[in-house]
Amino acid sequence: MSRRVVRQSKFRHVFGQAAKADQAYEDIRVSKVTWDSSFCAVNPKFLAIIVEAGGGGAFIVLPLAKTGRVDKNYPLVTGHTAPVLDIDWCPHNDNVIASASDDTTIMVWQIPDYTPVRNITEPIITLEGHSKRVGILSWHPTARNVLLSAGGDNVIIIWNVGTGEVLLSLDDMHPDVIHSVCWNTNGSLLATTCKDKTLRIIDPRKGQVVAERFAAHEGMRPMRAVFTRQGHIFTTGFTRMSQRELGLWDPNNFEEPVALQEMDTSNGVLLPFYDADSSIVYLCGKGDSSIRYFEITEEPPFVHYLNTFSSKEPQRGMGFMPKRGLDVSKCEIARFYKLHERKCEPIVMTVPRKSDLFQDDLYPDTPGPEPALEADEWLSGQDADPVLISLRDGYVPPKHRELRVTKPNILDVRPPSGPRRSQSASNAPLSQHTLETLLEEIKALREQVQAQEQRITSLENMLCELVDGTD
Repeated sequence: MSRRVVRQSKFRHVFGQAAKADQAYEDIRVSKVTWDSSFCAVNPKFLAIIVEAGGGGAFIVLPLAKTGRVDKNYPLVTGHTAPVLDIDWCPHNDNVIASASDDTTIMVWQIPDYTPVRNITEPIITLEGHSKRVGILSWHPTARNVLLSAGGDNVIIIWNVGTGEVLLSLDDMHPDVIHSVCWNTNGSLLATTCKDKTLRIIDPRKGQVVAERFAAHEGMRPMRAVFTRQGHIFTTGFTRMSQRELGLWDPNNFEEPVALQEMDTSNGVLLPFYDADSSIVYLCGKGDSSIRYFEITEEPPFVHYLNTFSSKEPQRGMGFMPKRGLDVSKCEIARFYKLHERKCEPIVMTVPRKSDLFQDDLYPDTPGPEPALEADEWLSGQDADPVLISLRDGYVPPKHRELRVTKPNILDVRPPSGPRRSQSASNAPLSQHTLETLLEEIKALREQVQAQEQRITSLENMLCELVDGTD
């Protein structure tokens, strides 16, 4: 009688656990916009969530430690004139976030380490180049200040946020709406999915589609694609019978999938979150109440089901913490921020270990906050892998770093290829802009202190009168 051999993997027993109630973020009016982005972005310092906003688009930014009930008057980041559709933290500066909106613009914001007194309304820069709504944002993984946007005009634009200029515009590659865009590890290639059911691998600097596969998933509903660390493409989509499906593809041989698995019948698009360090992909469906996770290996069947984290409440969106923001002392290998209708709940994925020592095998060196290239170096054709850091002693986010925007030379005779700048960015140097903001904050805080002092004086007088009356 043959015994079934159990596959060896240190991730076979990964389990998910929702944080305690006091670790959640309560009373947040999560956006109800119909759009298949994650609505949430998180880094080791901040949690950002797209929220409901009257007369425009807004998102809220909370320090990670500010758990519990959020004051209904807590300052928002407002500036868009239509709903915000996507947000993404800069991987090389934890205080910088980009937002994309139905109003056709992208705005880049500097978030202060202190809690602002009033709404943040002035972006560092506004990028204008799309003619329709902008629904996808993705920062370059290794080059400083390089940001990709994709819009309803079927155009992908790659920007230099440090100057506000368009570096590249890919405007004749997609005949229909773009559903997802993903960089590979060193940012030399893009994987895109489109409403025309085609999965494309694009070299953005050459402006060429280097490989494509029609109907990677045969259903009409949106597909998603992410690069794996081996250079394969992991996809989620639907069969012709509307069953959800996952696939693994080798771009060098798109004829046959490396793996193709049917899952279940549901309308929700599966958002894949891939962790290159462990080669685990987590699938979160909008409207689902579960997170399924799989390990991708080089042995058949290549995509191995690990487990499912289930809960009672459906998810409206999901944030995925970068590896450097995890608690290595608790063998935490992933942390999600699940959006409910009125709250955000952290979910921690852990590998059970008995030892309290640092687990080298769970935490290989991981991408840190330093860029490997400047924008112009990348544009000229250079590639570089991410600059890695060790998590052995934990990770301490660096202090507030200012993103400086430098205007292009106005005497340059070439016609401008970039967007118009926002008023705040074009009328004054950033340092002046920051100085004015700080002075305004100080003034507002002084007014608050004066009001408190007046209240204290009034209460002391009342106390004196009461004491005199009892005598």
